[in-house]
Amino acid sequence: MLATDSGDWVGGLKQGLLIGAAVLVIVLPHAPAPRPAATEPNPAQPQFGAADASPAVRRLAHWIVASQDNGRAPFAILDKREARVYVFGHEGRLRGASPVLLGSARGDDTVPGIGQRPIDAVRPAERTTPAGRFVASPGRNARDEDVVWVDYDAAVSMHRVRLTQPAERRLERLASPVVKDRRISYGCINLPAAFFDDVVWPGFAAGGVVYVLPEVKSIDVAFPALRRFEARASGTLVQGTETVGSASSDSHYR
Repeated sequence: MLATDSGDWVGGLKQGLLIGAAVLVIVLPHAPAPRPAATEPNPAQPQFGAADASPAVRRLAHWIVASQDNGRAPFAILDKREARVYVFGHEGRLRGASPVLLGSARGDDTVPGIGQRPIDAVRPAERTTPAGRFVASPGRNARDEDVVWVDYDAAVSMHRVRLTQPAERRLERLASPVVKDRRISYGCINLPAAFFDDVVWPGFAAGGVVYVLPEVKSIDVAFPALRRFEARASGTLVQGTETVGSASSDSHYR
């Protein structure tokens, strides 16, 4: 009789302990799972995909996207030293890149009033493609051709390669791997027709921003806002003023 009572007592004790443990599991709150350490989001970056681009192009593209200098507009970067253009969507994704024909004269500035001169009055030393930041818009020139005006006052635009002078061999020059061969225009940016029709024209249908890298000046002089942005990022104070290209319309051509 005592053995039975003792066994029943022990069994009851074990059952009570199990029930108590279950009640504690139900009643006591679970400890929250540890949260991962907070990380700062990466700044916006341009997306070049597999395209090759010079360090200057990549530096400029990083500033444009990180600072949102382009606003919500598509943009293009023209590398004059490589005679190549890169066209981006507003978010910084590369839409396409292409060789281009540029002004035959070396230089980053335009002669005042050159846009009002007849084309045959532009001297060889004045046939430059200006450097800087330009607000661009689509339009038509005096020949009723589609163009994207880059610097309207200087009559500089992006347009399909013009083949009016066969002796210039502009198509052959576009295909040449030698950068010097692609310096032939009066200052305008000549593009392969398919690239203009498929990438540039639809991309800039509502306007955009064109950034032309310098070939004589330093990039910091041509883009003071870039220098200030990088100075703020590094904690260094830099003073300067920003140069912005003129707005565009439609009237003439180069």
